[in-house]
Amino acid sequence: MSRLILLRLAQALAVAGLAGVLLTLIAPLLPGDPAILILGPRASAALAARLRTEMGLDQPLWRQAAGFLLGALRGDLGRDFWRGLPVTGLVGAALPHTLLLATAGMGLAAGIGIPLGAICAWRSGGRLDRVVQLAAVASFTLPSYVVGLLLLLVFAVRLGWLPAIGAGQGEGAWELLRHLLLPAVTLAIGWSGYLARLVRDAVLGVLGSDHIRAARAYGVPPRRLLLRHALRPALAPVVAILGVGLGSLLGGAVFIEVIFNRPGLGRLIFDAIGDRNFPVLRGAVFVAALLYVLCNLAAELALAALDPRQRAAEVD
Repeated sequence: MSRLILLRLAQALAVAGLAGVLLTLIAPLLPGDPAILILGPRASAALAARLRTEMGLDQPLWRQAAGFLLGALRGDLGRDFWRGLPVTGLVGAALPHTLLLATAGMGLAAGIGIPLGAICAWRSGGRLDRVVQLAAVASFTLPSYVVGLLLLLVFAVRLGWLPAIGAGQGEGAWELLRHLLLPAVTLAIGWSGYLARLVRDAVLGVLGSDHIRAARAYGVPPRRLLLRHALRPALAPVVAILGVGLGSLLGGAVFIEVIFNRPGLGRLIFDAIGDRNFPVLRGAVFVAALLYVLCNLAAELALAALDPRQRAAEVD
């Protein structure tokens, strides 16, 4: 297990580092000069060149990429072009908001999708099963930003039940929850349908096994048969999907944070693109890529703990 953890951690750092290097190479292709944006269009060429030198933009791209990687290994992601603040601090302040949103979205998706999938498998072919299957297909085909705009228009603008923008910072736990609800539901809708279908298929496969037939023959109560003998073995592949899903929701939170004007990595990346603030953009994407791989690692370790055969296959 320790060998697996070290291998995956090395892969996580490699993927995040590659993302940082690619952004270093791609960032100069974006239209607009950061020096001109900061100084204004009337700035002299000499002053703009001096500022580019101070920001390190006159260095070769390979030197910029190498400097970023060496700094990232020390926990230094560079400095903000506009305010001179450490990027590590900016990302650290934004990260909890994104983690909270992604975790709440995945928690809602699991709380809805897993029970629905188990019930549909138990009553396979029934009316509820058909309705849930149709709703599941519709839910994960809709883009999250479309769902977010619809929920925003209905529950915030039309009905006025929930706040439209912000995170409710400094307003108490109740306001934090109210501001979190719509964005979390937006993220959860697509994944709840996907999880419902996944759990349904997994439970159906377990229900057809010999040990389930033997349990039925011994007169095991239906509720215990479903929860203990069918659902628990079927959850092993779902655990891996939850880790991948959490990593995906971290990426999907970019659009949701912009739509609901929430602070977080997504908003930070969006603003950095508009300001041509390359260090902030690179640092935020680096951390997002690292989190995505670490979520996959956590899911893989959980799956290996649940299924020893998986652990042996990974180590080999």
